[in-house]
Amino acid sequence: MSFKVQPASPSTPNRCQLFAPGSRPAVFEKAAASAADVINLDLEDSVAPNDKPEARQLVIKGINEVDWRDKTLTVRINGLDTPFWYRDVVDVMEQAGERIDRIMIPKVGNAGDVYAVDALVSAIESAKGRAKKIAFEVIIETAAGVAHVEEIAASSPRLAAMSIGAADYAASMGMQTTGIGGTQANYYMLGDKTEDGAERPVHWPDPWHHPMVAIVAACRTHGVLPVDGPFGDFSDDDGYIAQARRAATLGFVGKWAIHPKQVALANQVFTPSEEQVTEAREILAAMEEAERTGQGAAVYKGRLVDLASVRQAKVIVAQMDLIAGAKG
Repeated sequence: MSFKVQPASPSTPNRCQLFAPGSRPAVFEKAAASAADVINLDLEDSVAPNDKPEARQLVIKGINEVDWRDKTLTVRINGLDTPFWYRDVVDVMEQAGERIDRIMIPKVGNAGDVYAVDALVSAIESAKGRAKKIAFEVIIETAAGVAHVEEIAASSPRLAAMSIGAADYAASMGMQTTGIGGTQANYYMLGDKTEDGAERPVHWPDPWHHPMVAIVAACRTHGVLPVDGPFGDFSDDDGYIAQARRAATLGFVGKWAIHPKQVALANQVFTPSEEQVTEAREILAAMEEAERTGQGAAVYKGRLVDLASVRQAKVIVAQMDLIAGAKG
């Protein structure tokens, strides 16, 4: 462990972030009643340019009037390269009440982008005397965002979460795909040729692996929650689960849902199973017994467990305790 201790991430459940278009207030109540931990009211990609001013007012009305229960409530503003974002921030901050928890900033390319929004939010909080400080979530969805991911993760004490946006990332990188996440048919390798000329096996590597690992590493270094982004084909439950499991294995804490049916899938993957929690608690108990008898390691189900195993087990137990605490 480094001499400089890495800060802890925010202690809030973030297994699923359900998006609700700001121009469709009819879905706000349904989103609030869902099992998602986070609700994202969207003013960006899901809203047509001509509808953005009206959507902004509908979102403000929804924040003020809908019972959002215990959800983390986020508003995704428009990108900083548009004429809409500053009014998104000003109107939401000045007209919506204290219920909003986060502002989501899309297409962040460097720390300066976060600073720009932070300066505006800080001025409004001071002017309006807002008691609750707004947190930020950023989306890494450009080549610049990945190149500067660590400086972005360290850019503001407001930063609570960071997501990956696969579609815009693919466009920024010039990738030949129109898919949103998942396996890419043309991104494959062939197995070695065989003497008998048998058909060569096809292996599909993960085209999103590098940005995802970079995001997790930056987030864990600076105490930010890493969140996997959208999976576009909401008719493909198996594909969604596969991508979510991969993300969980890499260290992500949750995933977006762009359709209500994906909420249960995300919660399923990012909630530790009963078997995982039981095993983690048994590993901790085994190590406690080993330490009591002066041993630095223990044997659990035929395998060696040590202090590294304890740290892994504590992550699983802490996740479950956090989720159980939120439900309670």
